[in-house]
Amino acid sequence: MEAPVVLNRSVYLDYAATSAIRPHEVIDAITAYLRDVGATPGRSGHSRALTAGRLALRCRRLLAELLNVAGDPGRITFHLNATHALNTAILGILSPGNRVIRTQYDHNAVRRPVAAAVGRGAHADVLPVDELGSPDMAQLESLLRQQPSAKLVVLPHASNVTGQVFPVREMTELAHTYGAAVLLDAAQSLGHYPVDVHELGVDMVAFTGHKGVPGPQGIGGLWIREGIQVEPLAFGGTGGDSGPLEMPEAFPDHLEAGTQNAVGIAGLAAATEWILGRGVENLHRRETVLKRRLIGGLAPLEKVRVCGPSASSALGIVAVLVDGLDSAELTTRIEKEHGIQGRGGLHCAPEAHECMGTLESGAFRLSLGWATTEEEIDHTVNAFRALSEST
Repeated sequence: MEAPVVLNRSVYLDYAATSAIRPHEVIDAITAYLRDVGATPGRSGHSRALTAGRLALRCRRLLAELLNVAGDPGRITFHLNATHALNTAILGILSPGNRVIRTQYDHNAVRRPVAAAVGRGAHADVLPVDELGSPDMAQLESLLRQQPSAKLVVLPHASNVTGQVFPVREMTELAHTYGAAVLLDAAQSLGHYPVDVHELGVDMVAFTGHKGVPGPQGIGGLWIREGIQVEPLAFGGTGGDSGPLEMPEAFPDHLEAGTQNAVGIAGLAAATEWILGRGVENLHRRETVLKRRLIGGLAPLEKVRVCGPSASSALGIVAVLVDGLDSAELTTRIEKEHGIQGRGGLHCAPEAHECMGTLESGAFRLSLGWATTEEEIDHTVNAFRALSEST
């Protein structure tokens, strides 16, 4: 593994929030775009704009390969992040009177747009998740049987609190049996874990470019299967077909109003190519080994508790508590005293913490990424040992 780009000697274990450590290739691609191109895809016909357009198409094709999407790469539209993509999908598919089903493990990027849809006349049901992080499949079928029929089911591919991976294929097959479309929130999984649209069978995938895919902030995307109708969230110029008042029906212009984040697209293309070159399975296998090393080191510590189903979950995320320290104090002390950067609190997923029994306390989340090393894991275990002995 090549040396990462780092700013200091701290131990960064907050990849579930942002891959703050990027490969050199990503930084070089962003620099090259700013230096040599600088124009916007789809705006103007000069050589710089055409180069930017070719870069955007290349990025869509790379993402289609990563998602194992066959057909038109234009069905992948660019957005600010996974949150913006989820808002576009949820609010663009639901009308007053429609029903949507979501889960207790959802991030606020799902909870809040669903609540907004309810405020506009839709109806929502929440699928329970047990203390081990498993969805209640019998309850899902019961909710799908209800009338009016659910139009949409929103599923997290993996929890941002515990790393637990949902049985997406089985849930999708059940949803399709009752005529519901499925939107997958792949914010945590893409780049860390295989997201194979053909295998999973989902109808839409929302993702970001700054977590498992180590690109810059401010760029993400939404893939929509042919035949799924999603109304635009924003309206404006698309660079072509400028006469009508309505947004174009053709993708990707249908959902891409205004100037695109071309520098973000350049970084996302490089990050996606970097992931493809190394193989998601290989990266996941490496993070799994490191996670086992971390949990194995933490398990014997009497005052340290691994929360929820983290020990058996599939992504490199471990949520912990230390007796005598709330999550905010733990977050501060472990960086100040040991240089470890993670995230405390509720992680924008309060219902997941409610399932885990940590709604009042929150938890401290350690999340691994491409640049995490065995030495960093061992240092982290020693830091928790020192903290537990001093409280």
